[in-house]
Amino acid sequence: MWASKVLFTIRSSFWYIPSKYGVLAALFAYISIYIDSYLMSLEIIYRITPSIFFADIDLTRTILSSISASLLTMTTITFSTILVVLTTFLSEYSPRTLQNFITDVSTQRVMGVFVGGFVYSILLLLFLRETEMTTRFIVPSFAVLFSIICLLVFIFFIHHVSRWMQVSNLIHNITMNLMEKIDRDYENVEDVHGDAPWEDWESEEIKLMEPRQIFFNQTGYIKFIDMDGLLQQATEDDCIVQVEKNISDYVDENTTVLSIWSLSGSKELGDYEKYISIGRENAPVDSLQFGLTKIVEVALRALSPGINDPNTAINCIDNLGKILARLGGKYLPRSYHNDKHRNLRLILMKPDFEDYLYKCFYQIRQSGFHDISVLASGIKALTLIARKNSKEVKDVVWEFTEYVLEGIKVDEILTLDRKYLNKKFQELAEATGRGKLFKGL
Repeated sequence: MWASKVLFTIRSSFWYIPSKYGVLAALFAYISIYIDSYLMSLEIIYRITPSIFFADIDLTRTILSSISASLLTMTTITFSTILVVLTTFLSEYSPRTLQNFITDVSTQRVMGVFVGGFVYSILLLLFLRETEMTTRFIVPSFAVLFSIICLLVFIFFIHHVSRWMQVSNLIHNITMNLMEKIDRDYENVEDVHGDAPWEDWESEEIKLMEPRQIFFNQTGYIKFIDMDGLLQQATEDDCIVQVEKNISDYVDENTTVLSIWSLSGSKELGDYEKYISIGRENAPVDSLQFGLTKIVEVALRALSPGINDPNTAINCIDNLGKILARLGGKYLPRSYHNDKHRNLRLILMKPDFEDYLYKCFYQIRQSGFHDISVLASGIKALTLIARKNSKEVKDVVWEFTEYVLEGIKVDEILTLDRKYLNKKFQELAEATGRGKLFKGL
């Protein structure tokens, strides 16, 4: 389990892919020396290859020195550009969106190509030696080809950054990632047979028992939870484990992370801390709730008096509606996990659809629903969610609609605005099966 935690930390680092490219470039530089020696020993290579591709030791060193210096400069410029983008994301969008650009594979690969090019050139400069048998080299041509590739990658990076700086593309990227995650991790409701309520009767029985609370000697954000490991450890210890916190939650030495009910009365428990990874920052975990929070924060920043960009907020609300409409048709993970003998072993506090809906819109309702266009967009999103899902989801949507209606100051709405909103609310009421109940504002 320790190895999986370390691997997760390494892979979430910005320098993981650039370091990998650097190592591959070092190996390629070492191999290139042998390729050069082999090719230069063949007579045919001089007949089929133009002489312009060969260089003596002085020209080779000049070429490699120039390429390595140029690639180091391009790497510095690229890194400076990344810092500018991060500053923009921090000030204009949301601190949480920084990780989307940092963890973007294209961004890391651009850095990796430049790092690899520099490592390749500088190592060739170190390895190449003139001998009595070898006075001409072909590897400078390899380095020149590598530098041309780096130049093309740099042009791609400028285009890539210009697209990422647009908030609409950022929102679209987050939305597509969440859509893919929902389809990948959750099954459709009609394809899953849910457990009967009485199958997890132990969860009610243990409420009468006093649990043993587990504290960790670490402070930070929960980055990873190994559920399979916790389930196996709980089975070995014959106990029921409840995880009190979720991924991205902040914990310290005084925070209860686990509650454990021992069924056999044994006081000896295994090491549960190794199954939960805690870091100093809220890492870019593949979390649905964390992704939704990013879109919500972009919307709230757009609605702030200093920015006042309702169109961006409307874009965020539309995308939240699409995500929740997709999520409403999925079977959300169970909170209760049993061992192979159907005994309850692990309880995780997981949000249901009602929690997701509330957390996506309650802050936006408070900050932006006084704007008619933003409110209408929210109603449209709720209508989309209701139309595409089951009666249970429709009931949840209508309950939230009543919550929205409670906060509307009807006396402050002008006649045409009221007419427009009533039309939108009527469509929402019909989508939730309450068309005859809604009487208008």
